[in-house]
Amino acid sequence: MTTEQNEPADGQTHAAQQRQRASQLAQAIRTELHKAVVGQGAVIDDVLTALIAGGHVLLEGVPGLGKTLLVRALARCFAGEFARIQFTPDLMPSDVTGHAVYDLQTEQFKLRKGPVFTNLLLADEINRAPAKTQAALLEAMQERQVTLEGRALPIAQPFMVLATQNPIEQEGTYPLPEAELDRFMLKVRMDYPDADQELNMVRQVSRSTRADMLDVQPLRTVLQAKDVQALQRIASDLPMDDQVLDYAVRLARTTRTWPGLTLGAGPRASIALVRCARARALLRGGEFVVPDDIKGCALAVLRHRVRLAPELDIEGLSVDQVLGQLLDQVPAPRL
Repeated sequence: MTTEQNEPADGQTHAAQQRQRASQLAQAIRTELHKAVVGQGAVIDDVLTALIAGGHVLLEGVPGLGKTLLVRALARCFAGEFARIQFTPDLMPSDVTGHAVYDLQTEQFKLRKGPVFTNLLLADEINRAPAKTQAALLEAMQERQVTLEGRALPIAQPFMVLATQNPIEQEGTYPLPEAELDRFMLKVRMDYPDADQELNMVRQVSRSTRADMLDVQPLRTVLQAKDVQALQRIASDLPMDDQVLDYAVRLARTTRTWPGLTLGAGPRASIALVRCARARALLRGGEFVVPDDIKGCALAVLRHRVRLAPELDIEGLSVDQVLGQLLDQVPAPRL
């Protein structure tokens, strides 16, 4: 009788220890990333949230803010493979996914895998490539596999795409359609660091003979690629009250009828809110998900899934401002 009573308690203790260990690992990655990327605390948290939630990120920011540096630093932290594709108007789908090459020695075709077969993929300036090439990447993102010469080749896990786009230069770009934007779990905006942070960064780099921040601040490998999958699994099991789940769904549904938004977020947004909230709770060391975890990632989850009414655009209102009003109006549950 005593043994039967102890078993569930032991199971709960083990789960709590796993959560604590996973949370410590996630926070250790965050600490390492802060060494290399100065003044982007919110961005680092959002990218780690997406990694733990198993999603992809669209990074928007002007050149020189450290987008590439952040992805390279993240790859170094978990000993993952890293690849970068610079999207250009003449980039072909086969440049992303790979192609068959004829081998003269064996007189047979060999499959040459493209850069998409990696753990972390930086898709730089994704809106510079035509729709056909964008679609090749987005298919790999959704299916986690690539079809080459009739063969379905799985992509190693974890697999995360961080795509960047420049918000200023729109000439010669191919904007991502709404259906494709929806594949990204988060859209994260990178801003300029504040004066103190920029001063600190310039001081660090200018004192060193190397220009690369990863050499200026060497990062240690905190965990292995397989550990990232363990983090994802532990986060997905984090307890969530039905009221918090309902709050996530209400937020997504409210965007569909909100005045000033001509396009609302679909069910994929509700799923993303829940998965990101669990990842965020793990990142802060929480035992369960609270409404603030949902609210904290709502802007990044929703901003690319809604469209602003033209009249509000003319008035100078941004999507973030309208979503901010929505978040203030939709009541959060009190647990």
